[in-house]
Amino acid sequence: METRVATVSIIVENGEKVDEINAILHAYAPYIIGRMGLPYREKNICIISIAMDAPEDEISALSGKIGRLSGVSTKTAYAKI
Repeated sequence: METRVATVSIIVENGEKVDEINAILHAYAPYIIGRMGLPYREKNICIISIAMDAPEDEISALSGKIGRLSGVSTKTAYAKI
């Protein structure tokens, strides 16, 4: 099974969704290389960056599930390799 390397950027404007985000990320833990979360208190948002090595459909599924949460947005960038 071929995998892709990607980053998923997540902006959380609704802090009540953090537990749901963490549950989704936990389900995809085998594919996650690393994670960085930054609370931006002045703007009352959280910025999360996820590095993944996974089949493209798994990356899309994670991004889609998180992006469907209200008050949460995602963007995914894939490595060209």
